[in-house]
Amino acid sequence: MQVVIMAGGKGTRVSSIASDIPKPMIPICGKPILEHQIECLKKNGLTGITIGVGHLGWHIKDYFGDGSRFGCAISYYTETEPLGTAGMLYKLKNLSDDFILLNGDVIFDIDFSRMIAFHAGKKAQVTLAVHPNSHPFDSALITTNNNNQVTGWLNKEDERTWYKNRVNAGIHIMSAEFLKNCPQSKEKIDLDRDMLKPSISSGRIFAYSTPEYIKDMGTPERYAQVTSDIENGIVRQKNLAVKQKCVFLDRDGTINKFNDFITKPEDFELIDGAAEAIKKINSLGYLAIVITNQPVIARGDVDFQTLDMIHMKMETDLGKHGAYIDDLFYCPHHPDKGFDGERPEYKIDCDCRKPKPGMILQAAEKYNINLSQSYMVGDDMRDVNAGINAGCIPVFLTNNKPCEGMNNIKIFDSLGDFAGRFLSQDENNWVRPEEYP
Repeated sequence: MQVVIMAGGKGTRVSSIASDIPKPMIPICGKPILEHQIECLKKNGLTGITIGVGHLGWHIKDYFGDGSRFGCAISYYTETEPLGTAGMLYKLKNLSDDFILLNGDVIFDIDFSRMIAFHAGKKAQVTLAVHPNSHPFDSALITTNNNNQVTGWLNKEDERTWYKNRVNAGIHIMSAEFLKNCPQSKEKIDLDRDMLKPSISSGRIFAYSTPEYIKDMGTPERYAQVTSDIENGIVRQKNLAVKQKCVFLDRDGTINKFNDFITKPEDFELIDGAAEAIKKINSLGYLAIVITNQPVIARGDVDFQTLDMIHMKMETDLGKHGAYIDDLFYCPHHPDKGFDGERPEYKIDCDCRKPKPGMILQAAEKYNINLSQSYMVGDDMRDVNAGINAGCIPVFLTNNKPCEGMNNIKIFDSLGDFAGRFLSQDENNWVRPEEYP
């Protein structure tokens, strides 16, 4: 599959690091951002690359040449006048039927084979890579339906209340057919505002959600964070071709205060310190995945739409603290029958309700998780036993003294206690990049 990299931007927000070279040529850990991208592409067998250059573009051409030094075939398109983030696409000849389109200022290490398979399976005209990030309040958010079709696009200036933290990551798979169906209306074109957002109603734009490492270099602070993450091996570790470590999290009583069943978003309230704990989990490179029993569906107390809103409230509140979850799995079932208002179709003895391990095993298959090096954290023995049944390390949150038979269970006062006192000690146990297969 052909790759097109848009590398013509000036990068004014990060110019304090280097203002005399194009943004994609800013060095990080000894090599330009663009070289990190090309190394990942080559590792995925993607070696046919076109780079769009503009501002100070000769730096890029002189460094990469024809690409042979990097095991790739690189060609260039030079913008003599700014064409926006997408105008260049209409100038390129002989684009493949499907091609990968990248922003040149993003550090990533992802398994492209998964995204390509998703794109083909959906018969998409465009597939966007989306992911949670630590600053959703100043990012464009993508909304989807249950089939992963994009249904909405919230720019950062748009009004929003509660939202799912899924941000456009700057990695796309696009079909030549989409370009034909989206004719050029002007010379300078913005990819998001002029092409993608107006085409949502076609139903052919899909979102591929991934927890893999994708971070833009828009500010000096993010530059410093990425530098640290590369040095500590986190960038490579997050590639889904590598076995993942995960902290599975119960919801009620672990993340949010819990006195009774939560039936509306307004009742959801984070436990003090929970967001900071999840932010710590994020920073250490663990996946953070919520595993929760939600019998409110079977009881008839809540419908699926309301439950989704409750979880959007959770993601919004976490995002305000710079924390995020990578995914959430919930069980809507409950085996006991005979109550007013219940939904009989969900009153079953299922394989997913904790203490059964079904949700954890589903997540492990989806994200290539090493369960023996992952934790299941909760405030109920059902959480503990679900972790044990899945082969995880069980963590019990309680202020009480340990009970008999709990010698092999790690016990902490709170999620903050676990993340701050225990996980921080585990920070140095990561495999370094040179040791990865």
